[in-house]
This record gives sequence, C-alpha cells and structure tokens, in this order.
Amino acid sequence: MPMRIIPDENQPSVAIEIPLEKPLPDYDLEELEQPTPRDVDGILVTQGFRDLVDDARGILTELIAAPPNEHHKDEKVLEIDLAPRPHPLEITQLTGAICPSEDEVYRPGLWIVLFDPVARPRFSLPEATLRRISAIAGELVKRLQLT
Repeated sequence: MPMRIIPDENQPSVAIEIPLEKPLPDYDLEELEQPTPRDVDGILVTQGFRDLVDDARGILTELIAAPPNEHHKDEKVLEIDLAPRPHPLEITQLTGAICPSEDEVYRPGLWIVLFDPVARPRFSLPEATLRRISAIAGELVKRLQLT
C-alpha cells in the first residue's frame, strides 16, 4: 500500500494518504492490519496515534517552510540563492485515515490536505507544485520511519 497523492480537480489543493505499513513501537502501534474499518477506528483514537499525528504536523510544518531540496547536509556552507523561494503551502487537514488494501485488510494511516493559497482559484495545481508536494510527503514518510 504505497502513499497516494491525489490532486483535486479545479482546486489548488491536494490530498495525501499515507498508510502505516509497519508496526511503530515508539507509538505503541503494533497490530496495524485489521479485518474491518471499525477495528481501525479503535487505533485512530489511541494516544500513540495522536502522538504520531502531532509529530507528523511538526515535521510537515518544517518541511513546508524549507522543502527537502533546500535542506543542506553541511550547514557550514554559505550559499547565496537569489532565486525566489517557493511560497509555503497551508495544511488544511491532518488526521487519521482508514486505508483499505486490495486483500480486504484495513490499516490506519495519515490523511493530509495541503492548499496553495497563491495558486489560481478554480485551477488544479501545476506539475512543479505537485513534484514539490511529493518530495515533502516522501521526506515526511522517511523522517517518521513509516516504511
């Protein structure tokens, strides 16, 4: 169940669905595969899952402010970049999700909706913004160690 990025048609926003694919002992999230959506509901209300959402919000806020390609491994290097930085996106939703799989199993996951406040209204996001969002989502998954 890979992460899905779902651009909204005729809206400058995108949804991101990130199913939890492996147990996360740091969040007390061990039994992820469930037979019914109702069983996943029980996971989404646990303190461990709420802690995961809080951590995801903090990391996502940081990544939106400085997207992954702007992070430097060697902070001692001073780079002067005169190109304009991409404007920040807005997090309009970050919550738990019930993620169905092809084999009738359900998993908890993260559901994120990002909005571009300066994009043209009633138009879908441009490819460059979608690539940026994909990089941000990939880095979020990596930092939370979800894969």
